[in-house]
Amino acid sequence: MSDLLRVENVDVFYGDFQAVRDVSFAVPEKEVISLIGTNGAGKTTLMRAITGILPARNGRIFFEDVDITGWPSHKIVDLGLSLVPEGRKLFGRMSVMDNLIMGSYTPHARKNAKTELEKVYELFPVLKEKADQAASSLSGGQQQMVAIGRALMSAPKMICFDEIALGLAPTIIKDIYAKVRELNGNGLTVVLVEQDVKRSLKASKEAFIMLKGRVVLSGKTEDLTEDQVGKAYFGM
Repeated sequence: MSDLLRVENVDVFYGDFQAVRDVSFAVPEKEVISLIGTNGAGKTTLMRAITGILPARNGRIFFEDVDITGWPSHKIVDLGLSLVPEGRKLFGRMSVMDNLIMGSYTPHARKNAKTELEKVYELFPVLKEKADQAASSLSGGQQQMVAIGRALMSAPKMICFDEIALGLAPTIIKDIYAKVRELNGNGLTVVLVEQDVKRSLKASKEAFIMLKGRVVLSGKTEDLTEDQVGKAYFGM
């Protein structure tokens, strides 16, 4: 199976501070991989670089063998790579439907917006019921559904989920992860960015552990021992 995404020797900076150091990894098509690390490990920064929100100072990023390094976010989304950002980043005063429609702003997505909206409503029926309500009036779990639905509106081939479980109750997390598995079963390639080690390893086939901006351990999840992951995660 070919790699849908390849990240090669990427460095990312905030001013003079280097947040990501020489990171390389690949995401096979139609697989689920996890990027695991504590808060501040560089996971979100890396996702922002991959999706064009932040520039990579060094290294290259390829999507479907196209070099997207330095591309603006809207072009990357139009190519088929979307992000569900940490904290959801919804437009609270706008309706649920309007938030979803915001995900179909690229030329490719606009052509199929009606079809994709129906798919989102089929995946998350509660969003259809609350389509006219302000996004800020929804529960945390429902807001996360809106954030996922917005990313799906671009008809992506791959989605990076950045801390989708953050602040949610265990039962809601279970439901959200079930939907992610369903999406992957339908052919979507997934990157899970998580702090929770057990949940991440259970959900993915391959894992990359980050510490202080670097990938310090990687491998098939079935081959990684709890001891190995624990030592890498905490830098022991």
